[in-house]
Amino acid sequence: MPDNPHSKTAALTTAQVAHVAKLARLEVAPGRIEEYRTQLAAVLGHIAQLDAVDLAGVEPMAHPFESHNRLAADIPVESLSIEAVLMNAPAVEGRFLAVPKVLAEGD
Repeated sequence: MPDNPHSKTAALTTAQVAHVAKLARLEVAPGRIEEYRTQLAAVLGHIAQLDAVDLAGVEPMAHPFESHNRLAADIPVESLSIEAVLMNAPAVEGRFLAVPKVLAEGD
């Protein structure tokens, strides 16, 4: 993509690249700043192309393909009895599940 003197990317300076690298907490060798300036200018050029696309009348979407949730019908059914639930529990105290203490007093 040839440099366009009127584009924002053509005005990208090595000082700006060094500043962006500092903000990103990246250590860039001074000899490589020009290489990164060219690459960053290319990326910004692609972004400018995307920004120039007319999206009037295009509805935003979360996914490029139409999809639908495959959910089962929400039909109420009878739940397990307390006795059936407690029968599968590793420890029981009366009609409750017994679990180890998480916050013990005095610790």
